[in-house]
Amino acid sequence: MTGAAEARLAAVMARIAELNPALRIFLETDRDGALAAARAADRRAASGRGRGPLDGRIVAVKANIAMRGLAWSAGTRGWAGRIARDDANAVARLRAAGAVILGSVNMDEGALGVMCDNPVFGPCRNPRDPALSPGGSSGGSGAALAAGLADLALGTDTLGSVRIPAAACAVAGLKPTRGLIGRAGLAHLSPSLDCIGPMAGHARALAPALAVLAGPDPEDPDSRAAPL
Repeated sequence: MTGAAEARLAAVMARIAELNPALRIFLETDRDGALAAARAADRRAASGRGRGPLDGRIVAVKANIAMRGLAWSAGTRGWAGRIARDDANAVARLRAAGAVILGSVNMDEGALGVMCDNPVFGPCRNPRDPALSPGGSSGGSGAALAAGLADLALGTDTLGSVRIPAAACAVAGLKPTRGLIGRAGLAHLSPSLDCIGPMAGHARALAPALAVLAGPDPEDPDSRAAPL
């Protein structure tokens, strides 16, 4: 019998197949890994074991944040074939909380831009009106949420790259206090300004995501244990 998380994942994958050719939101999906995570979440639910607020939630990840076994391109041609050996700290924290990491989403090349008009992978479009941009540089993260292709998303913000697509796609996004979310596994645009930020369909969903993502990262020299 298919559980709720697996059924939700199947519906999302079908919707990606339908929408992605026109909207160019997802660059790559980890179907097998996501299915295994969804089934594990369903087993936890069936057994009555303790489940956190992110258990079984589907997450889209900006392409400049490493996910083991997937391309870590940062939206650039030169890194299009680079495969991440390990998860970024933020991705690892989400996996440990039971989230279903679905795959990488489109972005401005090198995270430098506000339109998500990527010359390598094609322009990402806004699901609310495909004639419009989803904003950038985390345009794929905002678009995935607006299209119902994820419950949560990771973006990065240097000069507005979470906040701009959150506004353009009518979703919620947060640029956190510097050092609150560890940045190991992020392909930097500007190490002194870059932040990894959670995005969701509504603001209330950002709090449990931040609670999971925040915390010390031994590989990020700017990481600190700041109060939530």
